[in-house]
Amino acid sequence: MKISQQPFGEKATLFVLENDNGYKLEVTDFGARVVNFKVPTKTGEKNIVLGFDSAEEYLEKDTYIGATIGRVAGRISKGQFEIDGTSYQVATQKEHGNTLHGGPNSFEEVYWATETAIDEQGVHAIFSYTSPDGEKGFPGNLEVKVTYTLTNENDWQLAYEAKTDKATLFNPTNHVYFNLTGDVTQATDTHQLQVAADRFVVVGDDTTATGEIRSVEGTPFDFRAAQKMTQAYEADYQQNVLVDGLDHPFVFEKEAPAPQATIISPDNRLRVELSTTEPSVVIFTAQFGEKAPIMRGQKLAHHGGITLETQVMPGAIEFEGFGHIILQPNEVFTSKTVYKVISE
Repeated sequence: MKISQQPFGEKATLFVLENDNGYKLEVTDFGARVVNFKVPTKTGEKNIVLGFDSAEEYLEKDTYIGATIGRVAGRISKGQFEIDGTSYQVATQKEHGNTLHGGPNSFEEVYWATETAIDEQGVHAIFSYTSPDGEKGFPGNLEVKVTYTLTNENDWQLAYEAKTDKATLFNPTNHVYFNLTGDVTQATDTHQLQVAADRFVVVGDDTTATGEIRSVEGTPFDFRAAQKMTQAYEADYQQNVLVDGLDHPFVFEKEAPAPQATIISPDNRLRVELSTTEPSVVIFTAQFGEKAPIMRGQKLAHHGGITLETQVMPGAIEFEGFGHIILQPNEVFTSKTVYKVISE
């Protein structure tokens, strides 16, 4: 195992984590993000995640791709919430007037402090950032640590740790997009998806949670057995038509054994298995249409990627039964998600 680093634009650094099997996880301190995940296959090396070639390109085209998202993943309706009887108004985006992914210019645009290490568990990049009290309107000085680990079992492990000096909201995720063909011009239509989720969260016209959690039974959201992504893309079902695919939280079945989700390549030779301590996963299917960015010289296909964003369900601060995302000063937040790559 080894670690190397190189410039990633004017200010950022790219860290290359490589295991003994030739797998390479490339991450940057800009947004504590994954940039590339290069997997050796029988037909040559494949980069199975979406990304760009510099921090500046992310700023120009899409800062969320591959990034650590916080303080709160997903949408907060109108940017308003209450903690212990105190009302807060946090920064919102222009579109629909909600707070998306912590508000504009959040964790995804921060240059994180970085340490690296190699030990028996794997090769590590440890990113840390202190979000000051009042940043984007959120209370509390929040100390966050995100650790990326690549193991010799070909696991990308993603661990979060955080603490605060004042009650605040915290519900992070990683905004990685997978395309297992290694070709961004190919849509993910014939990828297969399996999710151990018997329910999904219904969203409204502005894609905020409505408060309804619906059974997947008899709907295009039923991926309890592996199904091609066309099930969601071609469905004449209001929730799919609303977002042109998927942009929804899936609620894992209680006591669902790991892995809780799996993406399978069109040729069945590559799969990514997801295991997590989180209760749900938001799946977004890169329905950018003509607004899709140029990525490494090629235009990203419509539905050119699939996210697996593990987190507590968006809407948790608004709706009973959606989960708990308030972090108190006497608590330490921890969470772990593992993406295991299996190549045949």
